[in-house]
Amino acid sequence: MRILRASDHKRMPWKNGKGETVEIAVFPEAASVDDFDWRISMATVAEDGPFSVFADIDRTLSILKGNGIELSVEGEPDRVLRPDTPPHAFPADAVTSARLLSGPITDLNVMTRRGKFIHGVTMLPASERVITSNGSDVTLVLPTSDLVLKDGTLLGAYDAILLHPGDSEIELSQAPSSRTFLVRIASRQKASVSLQV
Repeated sequence: MRILRASDHKRMPWKNGKGETVEIAVFPEAASVDDFDWRISMATVAEDGPFSVFADIDRTLSILKGNGIELSVEGEPDRVLRPDTPPHAFPADAVTSARLLSGPITDLNVMTRRGKFIHGVTMLPASERVITSNGSDVTLVLPTSDLVLKDGTLLGAYDAILLHPGDSEIELSQAPSSRTFLVRIASRQKASVSLQV
């Protein structure tokens, strides 16, 4: 198990230069926004406009903070995403834009290279306490507010826990009102692995 503190997350410009992204984890570790196999990041969207295009990438978007956006993805009906909306998956190489509903938002982006990796993103029910790697290559837990582990370790908002196969299970203590995201990533060869809770 690794704890990735929010203060250590890497900050960099969006691929299209119109904003800033906060990289939580990436593989390979030295990969750029052009050659990663998978990437987990956050971004603040402060104005309406286009998303960066990533060839051969599948993407899931979740709203962490703010009122939400109306997402327009080429070939799909427009969709409103809010903090209580389930994570939304779409192809990152489709032309995509967003319109803010009311004020800036912060989102969570999970991206995997099509044909190499698959991923799933869910919001953990407050009753969910024990997390294992569940056969995935990578499992990441991201709370949006303080979260305590059974051993007393405190995670702040947007700190993350990273699990790999063979890591011990972790036990969480979540408040009923908490919002915690679970990300699972598996190689395409493990397509039968459950990517949900």
